[in-house]
Amino acid sequence: MTAYPPYPRLLKGAIVVLDSSGTTVSSTIPFQYNPESLSRTLQVQAANNEGGERMEALRLEGAPVETFKLDVEIDATDELEKGQEPAVSLGIYPQLSALETLIYPTSGQVKQNMQLADKGMLEIVPMEAPMTLLVWGDKRLLPVRITDFSITEEAYDINLNPIRAKVSLGLRVLSYNDLQWNQRASRLFMAHHKSKERMARKSRVSNPSRITGVNVNARFR
Repeated sequence: MTAYPPYPRLLKGAIVVLDSSGTTVSSTIPFQYNPESLSRTLQVQAANNEGGERMEALRLEGAPVETFKLDVEIDATDELEKGQEPAVSLGIYPQLSALETLIYPTSGQVKQNMQLADKGMLEIVPMEAPMTLLVWGDKRLLPVRITDFSITEEAYDINLNPIRAKVSLGLRVLSYNDLQWNQRASRLFMAHHKSKERMARKSRVSNPSRITGVNVNARFR
């Protein structure tokens, strides 16, 4: 007799970090608890129509700029009750640090640039952050850049290690408008674009006049 679980397996959202080549996963930061809500905003990238040319009114420069806002909860209560490390000695510092370092250049990059600058061999330029992907189910695998990051630490242990916190993240989706065509992340966004078109086709109504009461085609005759 086959035993079925009482609930379906819940997929975890995560942020995946690619290495400097952009082709290999270097680390994965799963959400301990999936956010209860996720806010999305899409900004249309319409062609500049300052001249008022009629042919330009409906032109698009590319994919819309999409942003996400979500809150991630981190809690060490269960691990502390079981006496598990590193929660006992460090609380949730490791989880917070994994997220925070996504918006830091590596210390190695900083040290190398400073040494070269001291020798007059290098003009300091902005350092490149690792490529990050938002994984939210099998329908959303998107390259993103963290634009907003705030942490509310809500509880501490006796050594003042944080043991519960809420992290608010703002993410901007990087599209093929932002990335080189040969990058893996650019291809991921194109796959997302094509998947969205396939999903949209599933929502098409075969006879819209029966729903709207208006025969649009007839109005063009």
